[in-house]
Amino acid sequence: MVKRAPVRLGIALFSLGGLLFFWWEHRPKPLPVPVSAVRQGTVERIVANTRGGTVRACRRARLAPSLGGQIAKLTVRKGDRVGAGALLLELWNQDLQAQVRLAEREAEAALAKARARCLNAKNAAREAERQIKLKEKGLASEEALDRAVTAAQVGQADCEAAQANARVRSARLGVAQAKLEKTRLRAPFAGVIAEVSGELNEYVTPSPPGIPTPPAVDLIDDSCFYISAPIDEVDAAQVQLGDETRVTLDAFGDQVFPGTVRRIAPYVLDREKQARTVEVEVGLQEMPQSVRLLAGYSADVEIIVERREHTKYIPTAALDPDHRVLVLDPETGRLVQKQVEIGLSNWDRTEVRSGLVIGDLVVNASDQEGIAPGVLAVPAEAQP
Repeated sequence: MVKRAPVRLGIALFSLGGLLFFWWEHRPKPLPVPVSAVRQGTVERIVANTRGGTVRACRRARLAPSLGGQIAKLTVRKGDRVGAGALLLELWNQDLQAQVRLAEREAEAALAKARARCLNAKNAAREAERQIKLKEKGLASEEALDRAVTAAQVGQADCEAAQANARVRSARLGVAQAKLEKTRLRAPFAGVIAEVSGELNEYVTPSPPGIPTPPAVDLIDDSCFYISAPIDEVDAAQVQLGDETRVTLDAFGDQVFPGTVRRIAPYVLDREKQARTVEVEVGLQEMPQSVRLLAGYSADVEIIVERREHTKYIPTAALDPDHRVLVLDPETGRLVQKQVEIGLSNWDRTEVRSGLVIGDLVVNASDQEGIAPGVLAVPAEAQP
């Protein structure tokens, strides 16, 4: 009996060890959860575009001649840089050039005739003065004086008529030159040629009313750009002129460009059902020299309508629809649900006015499987 006691004690200790091992292996393990500490910083309320915005040139002209005709000169190609007033293309216009030359000759003839008539008028005026002096001395008759004075008046009227006719001829020359200029397409401002639709010797026609046709030349001023972005009508009322903005372009990855709201359209667009938007234009601040914008780039705009600094905030993902969060209690290691009062909010941060203190650990993803109030948890980065 004495020899069996150690055996029984060993069996008991072995059984106890097995139970302890079983309990250890099947004990409730803390659930690793992603957490963030309540911090102090800046929170902003942001309005963003509902659809992709677009980089637009401050000036863009889709040009076409006001007359139809055959292209006789085409001085530019796609990608060329031109100055203001540069000739882009010219239609066949030899008939109009001939009319201009004819008008020039007629204007010259009318001007020469006017000079001759005015010289005759001056001569008649001098003769009238001479007759007046002779009449005063009794050396000329009244009849001769009347004839001289009348001739001077007729000569003056003839001079004025000839001068008026010369002005008419000069005006006709201007009309002929204006018709000729209609066959020439010139750059209204300096820029780069984006597109050339016509070819040499092709015929071009102006657009009929209500039927747009492709422009002969598309000219872009690439020295100035802005962003055009559609904002949902619900958010548009919050936007004010001068609001700060952050602009990102797909072409430049995550690089952010500052800007300001420079125009808010005074009307609502309803191009799509249930998608009424207001166009907002954003002027970009000075761009880095390494960034070369192109008209047509897609852009996303965040408009900062309100900002609050030195305030408590948590990740927006930590909130449920009822403004509740799960907090990891450092003493018990369990998740506790708390109601919070929020202030400003955006997709990334939400201001906390009450319910939490700086340093509290809130769960970022309350929709993760297994996360619930009372669950034993551990920060994901601290899991064994």
